[in-house]
Amino acid sequence: MTPFDAAVYADRRRRAAAQAAAAGLDGILVTPGPDLRYFLGYTPAADTERLTMLAIPAAADGAGDPVAVVPRLEEHDMHLGAVGGIETLAWSDGEDEHAVAGRLLRPEGRYAVSDAAWALHVLGLQRALPASSYAAVTTVLPLLRAVKSPEEVARLAAAGAGADAVFDEIVPRPFTGRRERDVAADLDALLREHGHEQVDFTLVCAGEHGADPHHEPGDRVIRSGDMVVMDFGGLADGYGSDTTRTVHVGPLTDREQHVHDVVRAAQQAGVDAVRPSATCQDVDRAARAVIEDAGFGEHFVHRTGHGIGLTTHEPPYMVSGEETPVEAGMCFSVEPGIYLPGELGVRIEDIVVAFPSGVPGLADAPGAAMRLNTSPHEVVVVE
Repeated sequence: MTPFDAAVYADRRRRAAAQAAAAGLDGILVTPGPDLRYFLGYTPAADTERLTMLAIPAAADGAGDPVAVVPRLEEHDMHLGAVGGIETLAWSDGEDEHAVAGRLLRPEGRYAVSDAAWALHVLGLQRALPASSYAAVTTVLPLLRAVKSPEEVARLAAAGAGADAVFDEIVPRPFTGRRERDVAADLDALLREHGHEQVDFTLVCAGEHGADPHHEPGDRVIRSGDMVVMDFGGLADGYGSDTTRTVHVGPLTDREQHVHDVVRAAQQAGVDAVRPSATCQDVDRAARAVIEDAGFGEHFVHRTGHGIGLTTHEPPYMVSGEETPVEAGMCFSVEPGIYLPGELGVRIEDIVVAFPSGVPGLADAPGAAMRLNTSPHEVVVVE
């Protein structure tokens, strides 16, 4: 991932400190994974059982002195990898690393911890400071990374454009007689050709397999008459892509066309629901209403969308009961589907950005959502 300027990471840490204070927390404990990349631009060389943690103390004005707890043998790597540098507290093998980290914490403090934190370390901190308490970041600070800067949106747009180019290249290729896994391998290779350093998923679901939203591609041979759901994405320059299109091998039946038309209308309704004062659940309800009105409500079996950024799935979530307001700069999927067991599935997915402004290469849209995927929404007939 190409790092941002040091000032960007410092500003993120200041905003996190202020958010923690507003939530009544004593701080945020950031462990290796997307949160550490977000706040330091640093990824340890390997997943390790040794405690590595950035402690960001809560401060209403964002001021404070974040400190990274790091194994001594990796301290040099952190100083090299952390953009702009960071104060470190090193510990050595043989020491109680949780007691060392505890020096930075209030004995009775309440802390948000990265979702990816090892239970080994959360329980270790609890043992070192029995009166302290911990909660998952997603639970107490769900929007910590949800609102993207214009520079982040630009990276997401570039990743989406790469995924669109993959779709453009895959549809002229033959489908008939090939296995699902063969087409999935093509998607993987094409994503890498179009700038993705990491491929997270390449789902290819033919015919009746389309009724399983997370079907893993296998040896099922694609035949004439199949609906084929393709859901693929990964990371390009550190930011995610995720798109789904449903194609058809040969001419469609009237029923197949109808199901696809309903999903297409539902997806449009979900995008249209992104307006000032909208909540996340409004997006879900708008898309779901179209499918329910068409008589397929029981066959739409998942939420309408999820956030995307440094990971392909992250808050916010477009789901009933999620009353979080949609804010400018939020990026998330809108991906309704209909799944008819034993028969077929249809899903259409775009990544959208809410009320974009100041994004290089994108027009401002202060009262609406803008799609970051532009490949065709109508069903594409393949051979």
